Amino acid sequence: MKKVTLLCGMLLALTAVAANAAPGLNLRWSNCFSDGGADNRTSACTTTLGNAGSLVGSYELGPDGVLGVTGVEIVIDLASAGATLPAWWTYNAPGGTIGCRGTALTLNAAISGAAVNCFDWAGGAGAGGLAAYRVGQFYGPATARIVAGFAVASATDVPGAAEMFAFNAVITNAKTVGTGACVGCATPVCIALNSINVVPGTAASTFLGAPANGPGSNIATWQGGAGVSSTLGGGCPAATPTKNTTWGSVKSLYHN
Repeated sequence: MKKVTLLCGMLLALTAVAANAAPGLNLRWSNCFSDGGADNRTSACTTTLGNAGSLVGSYELGPDGVLGVTGVEIVIDLASAGATLPAWWTYNAPGGTIGCRGTALTLNAAISGAAVNCFDWAGGAGAGGLAAYRVGQFYGPATARIVAGFAVASATDVPGAAEMFAFNAVITNAKTVGTGACVGCATPVCIALNSINVVPGTAASTFLGAPANGPGSNIATWQGGAGVSSTLGGGCPAATPTKNTTWGSVKSLYHN
């Protein structure tokens, strides 16, 4: 009886959290959407120490959820003000991509210990990370695309009607000032969580490409995001989600 009571309490909590949500995506700084994550981050750009910020991506499934999930494929697009993407927003990535700030961008699947209304679909077992960082390939020279993925060794059932944590994208302050600094920290940037593909082991995948909590819940900005070309969709990139075949990269990341 005690276990049933606890389960009912959890289900009621999940229903309350997701009452105004639809299947789709959220992107915020520092915390999940339902835990009060911020939609903008401003930096003084005066240090090389510590982290500039951490983007938290999450997704919400329909009421039935998805059974037997083995991984998630993630696509994030970003665009800067100006004609070209600043050097501060270029990074190293698998496949030979070399950027001014090297490894200043990493992705991980470690949910914050402070998360209350957001839940880790992988139960702490997600493995993977950054698969590609492509500058100017899809929306022009002032844009970039992040491709990432996480997988689990044992398939897990992911419930619906709840916000599921997917990743942290951690950006450090490396090379922001001083000798060898990469210019562009102060340039406004708009970042959109383009899509998450929820992949089960045997059934068809569930592709999510819309905001879960109203227009803009899948969008975050850096330095206010002002001046980003409106041709990329309301001031932000990836207005139309593009399904990508990234699962091979996800599996290779997991097996490494």
